[in-house]
Amino acid sequence: SSLKYFLLGSFATAFLLFGMALVYGATGTTNIAKISSAISAGQINYPALLLVGAAMMLVGFGFKIASAPFHLWTPDVYEGAPTIVTGFMSTGPKAAVFAAFLRVFAAGFASGAPGVGAQLHARWLTALAVIAAITMTVGNVIAISQKNIKRMLAYSSIAHAGYALVGFVTGEFASVAFYMLVYCVMSLGAFAVIQLLARAGDRKTEIADYAGIGFEAPGLTFSLSIFMLSLAGIPPTAGFMSKFFVFKTAWDAPYNLRWLVVVAVVNSIISIYYYLYPIVVMFF
Repeated sequence: SSLKYFLLGSFATAFLLFGMALVYGATGTTNIAKISSAISAGQINYPALLLVGAAMMLVGFGFKIASAPFHLWTPDVYEGAPTIVTGFMSTGPKAAVFAAFLRVFAAGFASGAPGVGAQLHARWLTALAVIAAITMTVGNVIAISQKNIKRMLAYSSIAHAGYALVGFVTGEFASVAFYMLVYCVMSLGAFAVIQLLARAGDRKTEIADYAGIGFEAPGLTFSLSIFMLSLAGIPPTAGFMSKFFVFKTAWDAPYNLRWLVVVAVVNSIISIYYYLYPIVVMFF
């Protein structure tokens, strides 16, 4: 898992850096505000370089946030790393990369000026909408078949990246920030409880190993249940409120994103199955 993370991470970072180089070649600057100004003013040396550079940066950021189809490293790395490290990887770095992702694309490439600006803006919005739909679907559908709770939460992390991208596409950054805050708290809490349960009962991370543990460690298992229900978006948890905020923002967007909201809601319903499964095993 460490070798996969190192090699694929290096490859994705190369995409990101090469994309930055192409954007610099097209605009003559690496300052985000100046890039936006150059696009708005139509002062682009090589429009094709800008489009290719933005696409390569999208690939690099997509790997960092574990969006499909750049997610293949996530399950193995999450399972192979120590649980508490997995908890950190699924929260802190992901939130930081989302902030950088928003900063570059929303502030640097958001100009809808006629010409290459409008073309770039339309293309990355369309690409992100499609990636969001694929990411949610892949994460939730594959999570159903997972028997290891860390791999299950890895695919859950992929799905949540898709939900956050829904807010990204709308341009409502407050919804993305709130969603990532809630997700980070819930995910870190879930991994912390898994680590504590492993220490207390010398258990592995297979879901079957949690059979009946709800009566042995009721405090920890009740906490894990709350975190799982929140990740699933069950009312009245914070996870439900963050999803509602993102979905409503997309539903009310000036351009047609209602199809994406429908996909997100269907995926949320699918996710309830695998989030409830560990709870059923622990208590029933």
